[in-house]
Amino acid sequence: MNVRVGRLKLKNPTMLAAGVLGTTAFSLKRVMRGGAGAVVTKSIGMTPLEGYHGPVIVETPAGYLNALGLPNPGLHFLSELEDLQAVADRTPVIVSIFGSCADEFVQLAQAMCKYADAIELNLSCPHARGYGLEVGSDPAIVESITNCVTDAVELPVWVKLTPNVADITTLGQAAENGGADAVVAINTVKGMAIDVQSGRPILANKFGGLSGGAIRPIAVKCVYDLYSVLNIPIVGVGGITQYEDALEFIMAGAHAIQIGSGVANEPTIFEHVSRGISEHLKRNSTTLEDIIGIAHGR
Repeated sequence: MNVRVGRLKLKNPTMLAAGVLGTTAFSLKRVMRGGAGAVVTKSIGMTPLEGYHGPVIVETPAGYLNALGLPNPGLHFLSELEDLQAVADRTPVIVSIFGSCADEFVQLAQAMCKYADAIELNLSCPHARGYGLEVGSDPAIVESITNCVTDAVELPVWVKLTPNVADITTLGQAAENGGADAVVAINTVKGMAIDVQSGRPILANKFGGLSGGAIRPIAVKCVYDLYSVLNIPIVGVGGITQYEDALEFIMAGAHAIQIGSGVANEPTIFEHVSRGISEHLKRNSTTLEDIIGIAHGR
């Protein structure tokens, strides 16, 4: 079950996705104990942000709509990362960062280098003004920011891509051209919910990002398309709640997967998904490497 995502080696292909249980060392340790092959932190910016006022999350029939506004502790988060250094046999830690320009991304990446095993660039949050999608929907900007960060740090650099564009492959190619070690697909899909009694949007931000099972077919298609054009690994994320979901992503072309919303209902989901994948491989006398991208008919 060992797998490599670029230069990073994982004990299994499951990871915690950014934004879920990723703001404290305590919660990250809990996920590590739960069997994840790696953890990704909450997205961290240059300065602390409170995020939007509530309501910030709405449960839907097949997932969640959220518009949190990237709340985070800023560089104070370094103390939480330092606390993780004492963990024996520590699971790899990928630090997710966001900024409004290349300089901010570079400063954040350099600040995290002492404690991170890889850096994930959040170029895809759909609801934070001035960040995420607003800078990550332009391939030229994606390539420029990625290039600046990869030139500034020696750590592996991953780029999390948005599905809220006409063609995600142009963003994937831009990240690869910028020197990314891997891409992560996908972030949430734009959506909204309206209270029919008041006739008003439920979220304070009016719209947010949809996660959970509803977006899995979209995410699998994005991974499939990216695999057709990229030479770097892909990490699949979006609506994974069982091992069969993870296998869909792997067969579409993902080397590993991340789980976000699924953690809400089952904190031990990483162990269950990893075990399911392992048993599937044994039943079919195959290996993880053999089934990556198998849906392409190779």
